[in-house]
Amino acid sequence: MDKQQILIERMKKEDWQSVREIYLEGIQTGNATFDTVPPAWSEWDKGHLTNCRFIARRGDRIVGWVALSQSPRKDAYRGVAEVSIYVSKKAAGMGVGSILLNKLIEASEVHGFWTLEALIFPENVASIKLHKRFDFEVIGSRKRIGKLNGTWRDVVLLERRSKIVGVD
Repeated sequence: MDKQQILIERMKKEDWQSVREIYLEGIQTGNATFDTVPPAWSEWDKGHLTNCRFIARRGDRIVGWVALSQSPRKDAYRGVAEVSIYVSKKAAGMGVGSILLNKLIEASEVHGFWTLEALIFPENVASIKLHKRFDFEVIGSRKRIGKLNGTWRDVVLLERRSKIVGVD
């Protein structure tokens, strides 16, 4: 897949069906989220910041998406957000995740975010590698933080501190 053929656009409500399908692919891997079914648009929309959500499009097909959700809703943490990024299995390994994550980082800094967090199952090696390429550091692991399909799961906590925002 040629990176020039990938267009990044702001996510719109009309994109939800394709975004939902890619999210469902992630759910089916068992290593992308604690969710077992995709939420309704209204629920997903409430939980994600409108100014930091994007889709990757190749031709007329959405092949990935990325979004931020606000971390603890305290004023002291207003510049901290959690990353969600999903790439269609049809586009895996073709640079879509890198293009999306780069766009998200740029947008997050424009909107005043100084720290981005990612909580990733340790089995999701590709996602951990992607985040590390964009200066996310492993902070640690949260052991047995939640159950997925009856099995306790750990998550790796990664964090990226902006070199532009919050440097005072």
